[in-house]
Amino acid sequence: MSHISYIGLGSNLGDSRSILREAVQHLAKLGTVRGSRLYASPPMGPQDQPDYLNAVVALATTLEPLALLDQLQHIEQQSGRVRLRHWGERTLDLDLLLYDDAQIQHPRLTVPHVGIMQRDFVILPLLDLVPDLQIAGIDLSGLQCVQKATATVVADVSWYEVV
Repeated sequence: MSHISYIGLGSNLGDSRSILREAVQHLAKLGTVRGSRLYASPPMGPQDQPDYLNAVVALATTLEPLALLDQLQHIEQQSGRVRLRHWGERTLDLDLLLYDDAQIQHPRLTVPHVGIMQRDFVILPLLDLVPDLQIAGIDLSGLQCVQKATATVVADVSWYEVV
């Protein structure tokens, strides 16, 4: 049975666009992918770091949530993930944001992702993929972080190409 998951992608070290494009290629090996536009956003944590590139991918996969999480972490490691400090710069960050309509509380995984409702760099690309998306009955397009967004579009959906 196929499940629809939404994966947040972020990078602000190295050639971020290439790193994210390669991550989408790896995700495509796990199922069918459809990506959002590419966004630039200021860092959420320490401000003495480069801006991030962010996107979201819808992934139709047969993997169960923890198996999918394992694969995401494997892709991060394969990309040479570097994470220097909490909320700091990183080569690649892959977050399991949503998994079907599941609510998951596990020591390794919380779905919907913690803080999702306050992060414009997550909500805007989610809305690219599902314009009328609601989480827990809340219309995402009306959230304050969307109304006062600091993330800006830097590329349309052609920024990635699944081969």
